[in-house]
Amino acid sequence: MADPIVARSLDEIRFWSRIMKEHSLFLSLGFTYEQKQLIDEARNFISLFERIEEKLARFTVNSELEQVRSFNKEVYQAAVAIWHYKRKVLGLTLRCEIRSNNFPLLVDHISREAAYFANRLTELNNGKLVPKPEAIIEENVFFLRIMADHSKFIGHLLDPSERKLVDQAREFSHDFDQLVFQAVDLDSMRPQSETRPILSQFLNQNKVSVASLRDFKKTARELIEACRIKSNIHPLLADHTFREAERFLEIIDFFEASLMRSSN
Repeated sequence: MADPIVARSLDEIRFWSRIMKEHSLFLSLGFTYEQKQLIDEARNFISLFERIEEKLARFTVNSELEQVRSFNKEVYQAAVAIWHYKRKVLGLTLRCEIRSNNFPLLVDHISREAAYFANRLTELNNGKLVPKPEAIIEENVFFLRIMADHSKFIGHLLDPSERKLVDQAREFSHDFDQLVFQAVDLDSMRPQSETRPILSQFLNQNKVSVASLRDFKKTARELIEACRIKSNIHPLLADHTFREAERFLEIIDFFEASLMRSSN
């Protein structure tokens, strides 16, 4: 029988390594031509995560736990390295030492995702598969904020003449900002005893909102790929944000299943 830590580790690496590789591409495309060193560093990270994906292909869910733990440590180092790179870019941007087409919030956004990836690998190597109830709220705050950021980026990167789509993106941004605040409130007022009914309602509400945003992203991706709307959104970026919404829905399902098991 496959070890759940092995299966989850490989799944996290498969998903997030691709995300890290794409972040590197998006950053490289956003720099100006004279920022060659930063572009070269971004390209080096693309190569690094491509090598990780090649190594990943050698593993299966039946691989030895210790081998996967060793691989997790290796990938952790890559995640930490790209986090440092992203924070360096953010610092240069905020100090106006460079000017590029990479929004500061976008750079902060992708650095948060690198930190999340590194943290997940550490948790898995420590045998932590399912978060405690309080961690479920914290992880939802992380992903709700990611969804809110996506909505803001979409709204800014659409051509202003795409008024209806811009308005829809702004509505999603507002809705997810409110969900973030609601989650923070829930975290601070969470009862110390029974939390499952509250958490179940919380997860269900998030699922409905994320599914709606996921569908919007899917439509936007299809329109962008067909060149039917005007925007500065790279087709891969449209697909990237769609996959992250899908990932959040999978994680909500995972949390719901873990709550159900713990209540039996």
